[in-house]
Amino acid sequence: MKIVFVGPFGLQPKSTMKARALPLARALAERGHELTVLLPPWDDPARAGQVWRDGRVEIINIALPPGIPLLFHGAVTHALLRQALLLQPEVIHFFKPKAFAGLAHWAAWQWRRRAGLSIRLVVDTDDWEQAWNEKLNYPLWQQRFFTWQERWGLAHADVLTVASRELAHLAAASGARRIVYVPNGVTVEAGPVAKLALSPAQVRARWQLGQAPTILLLTRFVEFRLERVVRLVRLVAEQMPEARWLIVGSGLYGEERELERLLAEAGLMALVRLTGWVPYTDLSAYGQAAHVAAMPFDDTLINRTKCSVKVLELLTTGIPVVADAVGQNCEYIQPGSTGLLTPPEDDEAFSRALVSLLQDSAWQRALGGAAAQYVKHHFNWTDLARILEEAYH
Repeated sequence: MKIVFVGPFGLQPKSTMKARALPLARALAERGHELTVLLPPWDDPARAGQVWRDGRVEIINIALPPGIPLLFHGAVTHALLRQALLLQPEVIHFFKPKAFAGLAHWAAWQWRRRAGLSIRLVVDTDDWEQAWNEKLNYPLWQQRFFTWQERWGLAHADVLTVASRELAHLAAASGARRIVYVPNGVTVEAGPVAKLALSPAQVRARWQLGQAPTILLLTRFVEFRLERVVRLVRLVAEQMPEARWLIVGSGLYGEERELERLLAEAGLMALVRLTGWVPYTDLSAYGQAAHVAAMPFDDTLINRTKCSVKVLELLTTGIPVVADAVGQNCEYIQPGSTGLLTPPEDDEAFSRALVSLLQDSAWQRALGGAAAQYVKHHFNWTDLARILEEAYH
């Protein structure tokens, strides 16, 4: 089967195409399908016009026209549709019902109706995009346009693939015809694991963690209110003063600087290491340098509908995870068997769970090992690709 994946942006810096679409394309290609990933790299212009192969998958970054508003958007949409049709696919799968992928879906739907083509038009959603409108400070006109795109795209897809259970519920209420649940997954390596560029011991030495029990918080600072982190640091310190926090990541609007200010005001900065952004290749080492991972998720629409790649990646490394029982966390973590879930936004329960794990190294190993095996068995891309393959028919 010839299949084209169309993205709303490039492979980087955003993660959807790299962490979701590309692994699915690889897994489908391994099953004998002909896969092309078609990208409009407006956010990665250095790759504009570049074409290469990723194993059996062809990746095409379209050339970018001059950046004249509206003309630019029309030209990019036309280029995506033209290139997709030239490939003569049986299926075009649009990743996200908004921005350029949403525009290309609308154009393809109109073209199919006029030309009488038999191409199946599939849409993937891994977020409830309307919930991000205010979070990302879009102007009002853009918020309204993205909202219209999402509603139209969900209702006009032959098949809608969703990354979370909550998205499935919302999509059904939005008039989606056929909904297929395809959560994010992990790649199960067939050969030996590659050697880390940075060792866990080097991470601990760099951040002067010594022998301290360490909690990792890997975040973009969108999952929780900053005040919750301050409260959790304080509550853990009251029970285990020697514990330290390794907070990895940077926010969309410099939230890490605001968190530093709040921690300093509370007199808690000595307990925390704020690393800022770190290279993706080093994240595994940071995970292995800690004893426990904390994933606080406020009970918001964004968190209920998202499918966190970070949670999956942490579970895969074998580090035990404590998370709020919100959204897909309840799919990925089996409470008490592969991690710990606490009632949403119950900081006292969350801190007790962290401390209990930090005090029991055997329990850490048991939960971490079980988590890694569980997600590799139940959420591997190979099996998820089979679900997608069936959805295309």
